[in-house]
Amino acid sequence: MTIDLNCDMGEGMMNDAAIMPHISSANIACGYHAGDEATIRKTIDLCLKYNVAIGVHPGFNDKLNFGRVPVRWTLDELYQLVWKQLEIMDTICKEKQAKLHHVKPHGALYNMAAKDNAMSRTIAQAVKDFNPNLVYYGLSGSIMISEARALGLKTMHEVFADRTYQDDGTLTPRSQVKALIEKSEDAINQVLQMLMENSVKTITGEVIPIKADTICIHGDGKHAVEFTRQLHKILTKKGFKISSRQL
Repeated sequence: MTIDLNCDMGEGMMNDAAIMPHISSANIACGYHAGDEATIRKTIDLCLKYNVAIGVHPGFNDKLNFGRVPVRWTLDELYQLVWKQLEIMDTICKEKQAKLHHVKPHGALYNMAAKDNAMSRTIAQAVKDFNPNLVYYGLSGSIMISEARALGLKTMHEVFADRTYQDDGTLTPRSQVKALIEKSEDAINQVLQMLMENSVKTITGEVIPIKADTICIHGDGKHAVEFTRQLHKILTKKGFKISSRQL
């Protein structure tokens, strides 16, 4: 059994180097919602050191709100937003003779795309036009996945270790109470349920089906490093191979 552990990186959390040995995929901020060319280069170097798959993490151009506030763009503007961030990452990867592996939208861009067919299709089209071999990470079971697959992209159904779920399979908005799972034990139990039972308990107590190809771990929690280390250890003990090379 193989599972991918991914984490958003290059966002100024100062713990990337400590988390990197315990994950298999990194989603690197491209300087729009966070980071700059220096942090991109530093994070790519860490990925190469620990053999971690390199991903593009495009977000809205809004560092003030960390890309977590919805912004309305035309579809043409959205296409260019994603394309430019792909271009930034690709240029630096080529300088370092590193290979891009995947794309995962960030924050509000991700959450909006999970509920908007046109946005999902536009983002996926930009990815395909830029490099059809890139893997697309999207919210498990959402239109992000179906729109990307319809365009012929390889996809990974993403689930979240430390976020709660709504009955429709979307994430509980961060603005609501109980959006985050604070206790490591609860987060690990949620991950194990998703992997072993292909289901997750929502905030209302309903159990819904879910597919997990890749698990997102957020690096901005107080105990992010210890949690990541602990999760990696438990999954390995359960017989899972931690790797991005599933396809």
